[in-house]
Amino acid sequence: MTAPFKAATIQFEPTMFEKERNIATLLDMCEEAASDGAKLIVTPEMGTTGYCWYDRAEVASEVEPIPGPTTARFQKIAAAHDCYIVVGLPEIDPVTELYYNSAALIGPEGVVGKHRKSHPYIAEPKWAASGDVAHEVFDTKIGRIAILICMDLHFFETVRLETLAGADVICHISNWLAERTPAPYWITRAFENACYVIESNRWGLERTVQFSGGSCIIGPDGQIEAQIDGGNGIVTGTIDPARARERLVLGEPVFDMRRPDLYKTLMTNSFTWNPLDFHRLYGYQPLPEGGPSMLAVAQFSPGPDSAENLAKIADFAAEAKAAGAALLVLPELALTGTDDPSARAEPITGETVAAFTRIAMRQRLHMVAGFAERDGEHLYNTVVLSGPEGRVGSYRKIHLGQADRGWASAGSDWAVFDLPFGRLGLLTGHDALLPEAARVLALEGCDAVACPAALPPGFTGAHKGTSVPHNAPIPKGADPYHWHAFRARSGENNLHLVFANGCDPEAGNAGHSGIFGTDTFAFPRDESAILDDEGMALLAIDTGNLDTPYPTSTVRRKDLITMRLPHHYGPLVIEGSQLAVD
Repeated sequence: MTAPFKAATIQFEPTMFEKERNIATLLDMCEEAASDGAKLIVTPEMGTTGYCWYDRAEVASEVEPIPGPTTARFQKIAAAHDCYIVVGLPEIDPVTELYYNSAALIGPEGVVGKHRKSHPYIAEPKWAASGDVAHEVFDTKIGRIAILICMDLHFFETVRLETLAGADVICHISNWLAERTPAPYWITRAFENACYVIESNRWGLERTVQFSGGSCIIGPDGQIEAQIDGGNGIVTGTIDPARARERLVLGEPVFDMRRPDLYKTLMTNSFTWNPLDFHRLYGYQPLPEGGPSMLAVAQFSPGPDSAENLAKIADFAAEAKAAGAALLVLPELALTGTDDPSARAEPITGETVAAFTRIAMRQRLHMVAGFAERDGEHLYNTVVLSGPEGRVGSYRKIHLGQADRGWASAGSDWAVFDLPFGRLGLLTGHDALLPEAARVLALEGCDAVACPAALPPGFTGAHKGTSVPHNAPIPKGADPYHWHAFRARSGENNLHLVFANGCDPEAGNAGHSGIFGTDTFAFPRDESAILDDEGMALLAIDTGNLDTPYPTSTVRRKDLITMRLPHHYGPLVIEGSQLAVD
């Protein structure tokens, strides 16, 4: 095992047209960090030049090759202190003369490798080509190091590819903006992959753009281990590769849960073309017309008595119907209880599901809840969907946690249903920890995903507030739910995630249920209340379209989904694609 080592992230405000001054300042900061014992030092995206370039002509005087003059200067520090440095700079390819937004990993012997930004933000296409050198993992004497640049990290596929290849730490260099940091996406990528993220973000104002700062070191459990708010500075922390190589998410060996055989849809991109046309092509399964509706989520802790659970569900259903809801989502195993579910398993045609369906029919309401299903000799952790028309369908949990594996078999197919308010996908519990699951449903055109759960604490985090002068409506104050992993899951897939968790601390259920919006950068947030105690929350949504053949809402247009680059993602669908395991 590689020993723990000290790492440093540098926060810096570069100045455009002052490349030499920027480099000199970064060299001084790297020397300081290295002298303090840091073995891995990370500097911001485009830190040598600034970021907001108009076009190729304007940035032409700033670009250089990798290796090149700038990397050689940083290599002297790496050689003197036997350390590694990540430097962001605009690169020119000597053969094609194309420009790239790039990062170099520099070690004692020279350039170890580089990353060219693979998922460009709106700014890079003004001057840079999309990266063709992406998602490599560099095996060094201190550990396995990978690099991403800013927008790359919006897409779960990038970090997943690198951690499947054995990365201990992701060096994420950025010019992040438009939200309070450390950003929820940074935290989510560390959390869902159980890896370290070293975040080096710039700060300050450049050509009217306010950058967020918040550089930090995030642990494999998603906890912020060290950070800075605004200003230039150096933050240090300890990287322990052994922690990352455990790959535990909420105590579960998350990579063991993966089902690459069911992920083939990840290699498609159904939203590149107008999705309203794509999904009705050949007359096959067009998206529902949709329109305004209300979604509801109920949080409670189901007990071992199905009759008591059903009585509570009936009360929630009446409350949801009175509020005008079209859909009510209840927790995992809400019908049969989470304590020894196998003892109360019954067929989907059994009396408990029938009673649940009668409640849905009586209230003229679509409802989703979990139960322990018996099908012959097999048991499943199942979700049932019932509505005014009776029992509509069901879904068997695909990604089983350790407790599930003691009694349940894994499901083998996804479940998508067209309802009056839109297209609904079903997941449950640990499925939501695997980013592949919600992505598959998004690519199938889902407007919403219902996710009953019984998950323990550890997927939310607070923020004490920032001094960075963001303009309204971007929040700057304290927030107990700054980070919620399933808000990120919702936003990265441009769909509504209806997350219904149990709330019994003795049973290990964390609560924090809610309904999340389709855009995580929309402020104020388009989401329901996040529940701490037993109760219900509501969110009005609109899946309809203006009178145009093109999608006019984020949920139907799926802007982030459209920016995916599946040609990079092949290892995600290959069995045994984890290349480096200790």
